[in-house]
Amino acid sequence: MGDVMGCRRSCRLNLLAAGAVACISLWSGTGHAGTASVPKAAQEAFEKKDYAQALEQLSKLEKGQAAAPDVRRLKVRSFLKLGNPTDALGEYEKLELALKQDDLPLLREVAMGFIVVMVKDMRDQMRGAAYTALKEVDSDETIPYFEDGLSDGSGPVRMLAVEGLGRSEAGRKSMKLRGSIEDQAGLVKARVVKALGKTGDLGVLPIVETAAKDELSTVRIAAYSALIRLGRKEAWTQLQQAAESLNPEDRADAIRTIVDLNDLRSLPLMIESLTYKQPSVRGAAARGLGHLGRKEVRGQIEQLLKDPIPGVRESAIGSLADMGGTESVPAITKALGDGSFTVRASAIAALLQLGQPYGTVAAAAQALAQQNDTAMRASLAYALGKATKPNVSDAIALLISLTVDPLPGPKIVAIRSLGHVGDRELVPLMKDALHDTNDAVRATAAGALLHLLQLKK
Repeated sequence: MGDVMGCRRSCRLNLLAAGAVACISLWSGTGHAGTASVPKAAQEAFEKKDYAQALEQLSKLEKGQAAAPDVRRLKVRSFLKLGNPTDALGEYEKLELALKQDDLPLLREVAMGFIVVMVKDMRDQMRGAAYTALKEVDSDETIPYFEDGLSDGSGPVRMLAVEGLGRSEAGRKSMKLRGSIEDQAGLVKARVVKALGKTGDLGVLPIVETAAKDELSTVRIAAYSALIRLGRKEAWTQLQQAAESLNPEDRADAIRTIVDLNDLRSLPLMIESLTYKQPSVRGAAARGLGHLGRKEVRGQIEQLLKDPIPGVRESAIGSLADMGGTESVPAITKALGDGSFTVRASAIAALLQLGQPYGTVAAAAQALAQQNDTAMRASLAYALGKATKPNVSDAIALLISLTVDPLPGPKIVAIRSLGHVGDRELVPLMKDALHDTNDAVRATAAGALLHLLQLKK
């Protein structure tokens, strides 16, 4: 039975991978690959889904005919259908050279090919990178891939799949997402419930009501939030009780959930929690108050910049950044000299987010970029992804230097950050990154490339 189920899963994944090109073609309206310059035998083989035969037929062409744009397009699509994005990229680059410009619809197909080929990789980390990259693509065409990820053997990968579906209205309405309420991992179930609460569909109430009685507190707390969103206001009492729990994990989780609801009724409790004995609660309260824009507690949150726990100091910095304004810039700037590199990175991110001149963070950023510790460079790359218009050009320059980092970790974070703060001028850089020797880097570059191509010129 296990072999049969494995076969079914493999077949489904192959069908999904094979369908990627068709999906992207629907976006661009370029689903038909053949024209008069394409040999009939090759075109027929492609239409019969015999992609290897299509490539064999194209390999027999004379040099001049083989260089025809439509022939190269068919070769690109055939390689993609066979799950070979690397050779597809090589053919695409020959086409680009001949056209002296990008064929953007085809480039999207190539980029998507680098992602979907990884969703069936044997390594959890690579599948995680693929689903993370898919989350950069703003299209409902990604839904089948996320749905397939719901049955992945890795809990973190399933969590990414749920998050991917939760990003869009169509994804949240997925029947397969509803089925994942039976997932064995509590964090996955909680995210499923959270997504269902945002559907506005009263038909999911029985599912959510059952989840409110789950043995795991994280699932129950998510269910209380979902019930409130679906009009069951009486669930507030249970959520409030969770926020007052003696269990610090439940208390912090409930505070974050209340913040997600933008509900101000627990402000006194959150302010009180700024001095709670458990660091996770102090951090959750600080970040939540910043998200809610409660500027009246700015001074109390600034006091947390002296907290003995780095994670709390990071949360306080993020909170002050979320509040906006320049009142806390001196306090945050002082944190650039903090003894914890994660706090220094958070301060860099906050100052960039607040629109401060790049010179304010330049020395601290350069110091982190030159550290031997991989985590330090990755933290910097993430922080630079918070850049805003007044400082983005300098942040991009340093991020570009991190894309040639000798290790994949900082490189992946830098590429993802560039996808968030850059524009189409970075498309050539992302295309170059598709040649990286690391699978996760290539998938990340593909996601960033697709994200950039979604931007208006």
